[in-house]
Amino acid sequence: MTVEPDVGGRKGTGPLRGIYNFLLMEAVSKTENTQYIELNMGPHHPATHGVLRLKLTLDGERVVRCEARIGYLHRGTEKTVEHKSYHQALIYTDRLDYLSPLTNNWAYVRAVEKLLGIDGKLPRRAEYLRVITGELSRISSHIVGAGTHVLDLGAWTFFLHAFREREKIYDLLEELTGQRMNNTYFRIGGVAADAPDGWLEKVYKWADEFEKKHHPELMDLIAANPIFVERTKGIGVIPPEMALNLGLTGPMIRGSGIKTDLRKDEPYSVYSEFDFEIPTGKNGDTYDRFMVRMEEMLQSVRIIKQAIEKMPEGDVLIDDYKIVPPPKRDAYTQIEKLIHHFKLVSEGVRVPPGEAYGAVEAPKGELGFYIVSDGSAKPYRFRIRPPSFINLQSIEHIAPGHLVADIIALIGTIDIVLGEVDR
Repeated sequence: MTVEPDVGGRKGTGPLRGIYNFLLMEAVSKTENTQYIELNMGPHHPATHGVLRLKLTLDGERVVRCEARIGYLHRGTEKTVEHKSYHQALIYTDRLDYLSPLTNNWAYVRAVEKLLGIDGKLPRRAEYLRVITGELSRISSHIVGAGTHVLDLGAWTFFLHAFREREKIYDLLEELTGQRMNNTYFRIGGVAADAPDGWLEKVYKWADEFEKKHHPELMDLIAANPIFVERTKGIGVIPPEMALNLGLTGPMIRGSGIKTDLRKDEPYSVYSEFDFEIPTGKNGDTYDRFMVRMEEMLQSVRIIKQAIEKMPEGDVLIDDYKIVPPPKRDAYTQIEKLIHHFKLVSEGVRVPPGEAYGAVEAPKGELGFYIVSDGSAKPYRFRIRPPSFINLQSIEHIAPGHLVADIIALIGTIDIVLGEVDR
């Protein structure tokens, strides 16, 4: 699927505009009397979406060079987790991309489940609940990214309508997990609890309304808006070769026309059972990446509705009390189950020696966790492959030749969260 709505042509726009500006700046930089100035954008600029500092070298309003300076939000997550049990480590994953904590949980538990040899052996109902909550997180993340991106460019109404839908998703997730953010719903071996009565019906109703009414409403507000088109068409063009060479993933690479998605390329969980498409762009500019994210919301809705329609019955946790605690009623009445409970709470899960990499298609791209186990109840080594960190490097390649005002559009099109950039 290629996202290419008819928005009409505008003078000065097009996929070569950014490249033309870059060549122009190359010529200007070689003149004898050119004097550049340096400008710091951030880390306290609201449109940097966090504590990101961009060091801009300018020739007037034109950007000659852009350097991304990061590290202002470094929390030492990778080293901290090496001193926590595998269950305790789970809450630290929520706080990486805090706009999509459930997909963070998912990538982490996949890595641990591979080490335990139970990946792909979980109850089917648990897998379906993972898919539903994961796709709700994708929509929520894209809504925040799109809404704030448009807000940065000066539009207010789209932002309000987008966040109204985000609030509905948060209400649904709160009913399921008990929290609006940092839900920590996934568990090693399944999910924390089954869906309450009527919850699946509420999700289906919201998904149906969003698909038929609210998503078209959002598109009507922005897709053909002449100011938005002028600010995004031909801005920040990333050719397919550049996207591949930089290791970009998610909407960043799909906007350049490369159809790649872990849910299709390396199907995990039960994604192979659902019918959905991978949206791509044609020009690789800011507009294409925005439209890819908008279309991905509809594809997530398709997956959610199919998952609810096919939802199997059964447990939501694996039946292995060396990995998950036994039911509380059994721990109160059976000494063996009480011992299992005590050992899990006091020591944690002991994971066989080895190494594993667990990855999912998070809203921003490939999110992966690499874990080395020495056989104890704590990871020996813990490393994160965050999409925001990898994708952010592209700004240094696409910024030269653009205006200072275009930098705001470029930060928004990358859709970063500094929590997983700095870790």
